[in-house]
Amino acid sequence: MKIIRNAVAGTLESSDLFIQVEPDEKELHLEIDSVVANQYMNAIRAAVMKTLDEFHVTTGKIFIKDKGALDCVICARMETALKRGGVEES
Repeated sequence: MKIIRNAVAGTLESSDLFIQVEPDEKELHLEIDSVVANQYMNAIRAAVMKTLDEFHVTTGKIFIKDKGALDCVICARMETALKRGGVEES
């Protein structure tokens, strides 16, 4: 599956994150900016990759600004952004 249009989900409020997804035909580009990167970057990346794997997304640009969101919030926001971006769950 691939992202077919630009989409966003989330907010920049505390304990949330803002996700922007864009199409890219060639590769998967993931950029994460987090206030808790030193402690939780691996967990944030794992939650994002888990959701991408569930939707079988292999290409696209994903930009994330995290303000300390929990894993369940990360997955929910990712799912919303991907669905708004035209990705169908399989």
